Amino acid sequence: MQPTRKPRYCLQCDDGTVLELGVRDVTVTEGAVSRIAPDIAGWHCPKCGEIEFIDEDSSTRHMAVLDAVFEEVNADKNSFIRQIRKKLGLRQAEAGQLLGGGVSAFSDYERGKRQPHKAVVLLLKLLNRHPELLNEVRAVA
Repeated sequence: MQPTRKPRYCLQCDDGTVLELGVRDVTVTEGAVSRIAPDIAGWHCPKCGEIEFIDEDSSTRHMAVLDAVFEEVNADKNSFIRQIRKKLGLRQAEAGQLLGGGVSAFSDYERGKRQPHKAVVLLLKLLNRHPELLNEVRAVA
């Protein structure tokens, strides 16, 4: 006769969802980028996907996939920033002065040294769709 295992509950959901013990492939997604971390052992939440790892190897492999996903997302964002800045005909220093962050900010953003504030990214997306608004931004700045 096997001993009964006390159920574990998802702390993320905090609604009584019971975690499932097992080994499974876990999909890591951020934005449009997805990767699979194979054979992750732990307590898995069937509702939100939260994992309580039961061994260091699973945790390390999951973190490596997570890091790779975020690296790709950031590279895409850096490329997007450069592409839009050039489309608008702005030098890096001018973009930093107009949109925020200072003179060297866009150099740092485009090289991945720093991440831009969400407001800067949103403003770039808006200017990408409506480049005619750049003159209004210049007038206000």
